[in-house]
Amino acid sequence: MNSWEKLENLCLNCNKCKLSKGRNKVVIGCGNKEAKLMFIGEGPGADEDAQGIPFVGKAGKLMNMALEGIGIKREEVYITNIVKCRPPQNRNPEKEEIISCMKYLQAQIRLVQPQVIVLLGNVALKSILGEEYGITKTRGMWIEKGKIKYMPTFHPAALLRDETKKILFWKDLKCVKKEMEKIQI
Repeated sequence: MNSWEKLENLCLNCNKCKLSKGRNKVVIGCGNKEAKLMFIGEGPGADEDAQGIPFVGKAGKLMNMALEGIGIKREEVYITNIVKCRPPQNRNPEKEEIISCMKYLQAQIRLVQPQVIVLLGNVALKSILGEEYGITKTRGMWIEKGKIKYMPTFHPAALLRDETKKILFWKDLKCVKKEMEKIQI
């Protein structure tokens, strides 16, 4: 998967796991395919499944407001999810589903070549960095692996359920903004 065309074609025709049977649209990703900043969530919800675009529902609107608030345009970043098809009732993706999609995500990271990746929620954190990590303990902490700096933070959907997390999410995004300013210099 060394080209976007090949990757997108493989994703659109994928039936490696049971999620493919219930999907309306494959949600590959969106944004700047040469972005220095990438956001990774867990999986599409109902709005994303209907439109084929990640983070367009209530959580996506909240994320857009936060990005705008720190002066980052959504079009400047690349946004994707661990799994590319919607899990039923928005449940967390199962291990086999995550494994089925991981090669697609790894190809996206290789093609985009981001310097910073924001991991939105526990599923993204554990899927990318390993089971030993937990969002409560590691959110807001930079984790460097290879040439990429990772910032784990809460998934925007968690902020809709618990408003007290918004302050921490905002703080994490401000740290990301500072890091991006260093990279741009």
